[in-house]
Amino acid sequence: MSDQGILAVVSGFSGAGKGTLMKELLRRYDNYALSVSATTRSPREGEVHGREYFFVTEEEFDRLIREDQLIEYARYVKHSYGTPKSYVMEQLRAGKDVILEIEIQGALKVKKQFPDTLLLFVSAPDVAELKRRLVGRGSESEEVIRERLARAKEEAEGMAGYDYLLINDDLDACVEEMHRIIQAQHARVSNNQGFIERIRRELAEC
Repeated sequence: MSDQGILAVVSGFSGAGKGTLMKELLRRYDNYALSVSATTRSPREGEVHGREYFFVTEEEFDRLIREDQLIEYARYVKHSYGTPKSYVMEQLRAGKDVILEIEIQGALKVKKQFPDTLLLFVSAPDVAELKRRLVGRGSESEEVIRERLARAKEEAEGMAGYDYLLINDDLDACVEEMHRIIQAQHARVSNNQGFIERIRRELAEC
């Protein structure tokens, strides 16, 4: 099997529980690295710079773009988000499976640059539950919640472009399903060209 890590992009509606899924996946398994995105939004309560996000100014974000230090970047509900390139490539070379938690626009940009990227979309079981989770956060105004639901309508149009859909109804089951899907990618033929070439050479010498 290839020693190269798998690059997986996880997207989903705001309120679907992506962040909780990622934290639990990393707690259970040590072969994952979660890419930390840069963002221009302010930290929520409990968030730490360099852990949940790199919190930067608009000017700093523009500099990252100019210097080609981001794999992808996009604007989402009045703020910019982007994926730092160096960390991702270092972790993949080290054999870690790297997870990018980004929205659809960015996910498709990553897939274009890295065609073997695995795209996973996370959804709540229904819209009523999605609304309940957004309101339950208690950290966002009614206006922001309306904006996130309006954005979800747009995002739903892009769901069919993903490789797998994960319904986050039962956290434990969803984490295990995500783990199984990502690990299965290590056996894909496209990820094992080096092994195939070695077997061919050895057979030719028989």
